[in-house]
Amino acid sequence: MGDTPHLLLVDDERSIREPLAQFLTRQGFRVTQAGDAEGARMRMAAYAIDLVILDIMMPGEDGLSLCRHIRATGDTPVILLTAKTEETDRIVGLEIGADDYVVKPFSPRELTARIKVILRRAAAGGVRQHAPAAGSFAFAGWVLKSGERALVDHDGVSVPLSTGEYNLLHALVTRPRQVLTRDQLLDLTQGREAAAFDRAIDNQVSRLRRKIEADPKNPELIKTVWGGGYTLAAEVTRL
Repeated sequence: MGDTPHLLLVDDERSIREPLAQFLTRQGFRVTQAGDAEGARMRMAAYAIDLVILDIMMPGEDGLSLCRHIRATGDTPVILLTAKTEETDRIVGLEIGADDYVVKPFSPRELTARIKVILRRAAAGGVRQHAPAAGSFAFAGWVLKSGERALVDHDGVSVPLSTGEYNLLHALVTRPRQVLTRDQLLDLTQGREAAAFDRAIDNQVSRLRRKIEADPKNPELIKTVWGGGYTLAAEVTRL
């Protein structure tokens, strides 16, 4: 992985979650936090996550249920955080696809070592942890064909897109009416190494608007959310 690995830390105990997030950040990881399964699902939809650190015992939907969902929808590695008394849950977790587990109380350094091993294994295996959704997406008279990486209008005429424009549009059509910040869009489309380029997303949005908007100066499809980011203000149909 050429860019900084992005971890999602899911634990309802703030006294554990926040110090651990700070420690992992100091180890060179990018860390996003969630206090429950619902928050974790939202963050996984919004960001390209490379690995999930997941507490089993949480109120509401527990970690095993969320782990099952993660495995059913992708290949993102999962490390479970478990208590000493949760041996059965650890076994179930591994059976449903968790990559590893760490027993509480644990050493943050041991967890860091396990994270690095799993990320190296994923990279060596050529696994893309956040592969974009495949298929075609219809919106406002346009169709984005992800298999062909092509955009066609209502007459079937193909409109050329750069790699950056395609990735940006794909991120938007797979999250319609959801506000995506510039940081999220950089993460989803280019990787964290692109963050050094000021206004990279703004420039791509401007170019994309010139291709798909009837009036690029008054956009109706890709809307700017002041103080937030951008959103695709159109209904999207998966074909």
